[in-house]
Amino acid sequence: MLTPAFDLSQDPDFLTIAIRVPYVRVTEFDVYFKGVDFKFYAKPYFLRLTLPGRIIENGSEQGSYDADKGLFTIQLPKETPGQHFEGLNMLTALLAPKKYRTAKPLVEEIDTSTVSEEEGEDDDGEFNWEIEQFPYEEVSECALKLQCHYGFGDLRSGVFQRLQDEFSDVIDIKDPDFTPAAERRQKRLAAELTKFDPDHYLADFFEDEAIEQVLKYNPWWTDTYSKMMALLGKSQEQEDHAALVSFSEEEKYQLRKFVNKSYLLDKRVHCQVYYSLIDILLAYCYETRVTEGERNVESAWNIRKLSPTLCWFETWTNVHEILVSFGRRVLCYPLYRHFKLVLKAYRDTIEILQLGKSAVLKCLLDIHKIFQESEPAYILNDLYISDYCVWIQKAKSKKLAALAEALKEVSLTKAQLGLELEELEAAALLVQEEEAALTAAHSTSRPQTPPSGSEAGALEEPDSTLPSETDDSGSEQEELKGGEPETVNSFRGPFLEESSVLHINDGVCKKLVLQRSDASQGKPLVSAWAPGGSQPLIE
Repeated sequence: MLTPAFDLSQDPDFLTIAIRVPYVRVTEFDVYFKGVDFKFYAKPYFLRLTLPGRIIENGSEQGSYDADKGLFTIQLPKETPGQHFEGLNMLTALLAPKKYRTAKPLVEEIDTSTVSEEEGEDDDGEFNWEIEQFPYEEVSECALKLQCHYGFGDLRSGVFQRLQDEFSDVIDIKDPDFTPAAERRQKRLAAELTKFDPDHYLADFFEDEAIEQVLKYNPWWTDTYSKMMALLGKSQEQEDHAALVSFSEEEKYQLRKFVNKSYLLDKRVHCQVYYSLIDILLAYCYETRVTEGERNVESAWNIRKLSPTLCWFETWTNVHEILVSFGRRVLCYPLYRHFKLVLKAYRDTIEILQLGKSAVLKCLLDIHKIFQESEPAYILNDLYISDYCVWIQKAKSKKLAALAEALKEVSLTKAQLGLELEELEAAALLVQEEEAALTAAHSTSRPQTPPSGSEAGALEEPDSTLPSETDDSGSEQEELKGGEPETVNSFRGPFLEESSVLHINDGVCKKLVLQRSDASQGKPLVSAWAPGGSQPLIE
C-alpha cells in the first residue's frame, strides 16, 4: 500500500482533507470516519489518520474528485462547531495509529517515579527547567565506558566504534563511545582556545561592512513573527497563529517519509532535548543569516561546526552555557566572526520558538535536507535531526513558549566568553590612536621652509636647468658677441642658487658656475670656474 500525499485545513464548522491519488478508478474507493479516526482506501493507496479533534456523520459531509489533478477533497463536520483543531500541519503525528488501552501494558516501567515525573511535565503548569543534582560518586572505568551515550535523548551508543574513520570529518570528538561528557567538554574548550585567532576577530571588528550587510537581511521568520505580533495586538487566539507557518510540497513529502515513534525520556533527558534544540536552532539561524537563505556547500559544515551538540555530542544543564558555547564557536570557526552575529542569532531563535512548533519543525526540515545532501553529514540526521522532526510534532506548544521565555531572560556579554575580547579591542584601539598621533606629529614636525630654487625649478620646470638647443645657441651667440658674461639678476629668491653659462676665452669654451642670491638684498653674484669644465670650442 502507498501512503498518498494529503493536506488538512479547517474552518469553524468543517475539517477539509485533500488527498492526491492520481491514476485511480473513481468508482472504487472507500472512506471511513468516526470520532478521531479517518480512513481512506483507493487501490493502491491507503491513508489512516488520527485527528486532533472529533468529527461526526450528520449528513452535511461532502466529497469531490478533480480528475485533472487526481485530487479527492472530503469535507467532514466537526462534532463541536467552532472548535479549533491544533496541529493539522504535523503530518507525521497524524499518521500515528490510535493507542488502544489493554489490560496488560505493552511496556512495563519498573521505576514508577519516572512515570510520575512525566505526568507532571504534561500538565499546563510552568515547566521547571532546573535539572536535579546528585552527589558525586566515583565510577569504575568499565562502568564509565557504558555511560558514553549520545544522539537524541542519549539513546545511541557504539555507532562510531567501527565508523570512526568514515565520520571523522563530521564530528570533532575522537572516540565518542569511550569519552564521557565531562571529558568532551574539557576537550571542546581547549580546542576552541587553540582555534581562536585574534587577528581574524579584530579584522572583522574594525572592517564590518560585510557584517552590517548580513545583519540587515530578513529571513522568512521575521515577517511571520511580525504578523503574529500584529495578531496578538488584535487579541486573537493563540491557536490561529499556527496557520502563519506553511509547508511546501517538498516539506510535506519529508513529513510523510518519517516513521512515527514514541520516546520514553526521563526528566533530565527531557530537559536536555529542549536545550539541545536551542543549540541547533542557534547554529541554523547563523547559517541562514550569513548566506541570506541561499544554501551552499559550506552550509552543512557551518551548522554542525557551530553546534556543540552535533560535533561534540555535548549535553547541557542550563540555557546560559548554551549561549556561551555558541558565542565562542562563532568567534573561532566560521568566515564572519563578530559578536553582533551572536546576538542576532540569539534573537532569531527566540522569535522561532515564540512562533511555535510549526516554525521549529520547518527549521528542522531544512536542516534535515541540508545534511541529507551532504555526503558525510547525513549520519547526524540519523543521530539527531530525524528524531527531532518526529518528536517536535508531539511537543507541547506551551513548553516551547516557556523555553522562549527562559531564553529571553538570559543575557550574554563578551567577558563571559573567556576569550579576552574586551582587552583585545582596547589594545587595538590604543595602537590605532598611537599610530594616528604619530602620523599627526610627523606631519607637524616637518620644517616649514619652502624648497630651494634648484629644487623648485626641478619640480616646476624639470628642463629649466638644462637649456634647450635654441637657448644654448642663443647664449653662445651672446657670449661670442659680448665676450664677458653678464650679471644675471633675473633669478630672485630667498636662498642661494646655482646656474651655469658658457664663457669663451681665447677660443676655449669654459663652463662658468654662477652663484646667485636675492638681488633685492644687494648681494653680489659670485662666479667660479667649474673645474675640469674647459674644452676647445674649435679644434
